[in-house]
Amino acid sequence: MPNLYYYLIASLPMLHFAAKPPFSFEKFLQKCRESIPEKDAEVLENLTLEGSIAKERPIIRDWLSFNVTLRNELVKLRATRKKIDPTKYLRPDGYTGLSFYHIALAAQRNPSPLEGEKILDMERWNFLESLSFGHHFDLDFLIIYAYKLSILERWERINSAEESALLEEALKR
Repeated sequence: MPNLYYYLIASLPMLHFAAKPPFSFEKFLQKCRESIPEKDAEVLENLTLEGSIAKERPIIRDWLSFNVTLRNELVKLRATRKKIDPTKYLRPDGYTGLSFYHIALAAQRNPSPLEGEKILDMERWNFLESLSFGHHFDLDFLIIYAYKLSILERWERINSAEESALLEEALKR
């Protein structure tokens, strides 16, 4: 299989937060399978927003650590609100010494849970943007692109579910 990272990445549309995904994650994987080595395509196939089998890649470890740290901050806030000890719910594999308290607090204090989720995903998106520095035509670029595409697909599902619920409610009246 040829290694066509330059061609593949140049052909991908730019992704913008809160925009519709240009194609499905499955179509993205299909394009990648046609252009990159099989072992690299397998790395992309095993990505999820929460984890990956290929944790040996620094970019994946950084993403997972960031996500765990952000979730740990949410756990601390929620545990404090419920007056319980958060330590049994915290995951140890996040960044140590870093705090995303202000982000978690802004998301939790938002009167709309949906807008709170948007704050968290926007922060995730910004972190992915910071990881992309220096990666233009390599597997790490595709990993970051895959994570961003997953975020966009998640919001597409949320938005379409919301519309169908509103339509269903309107039809009942």
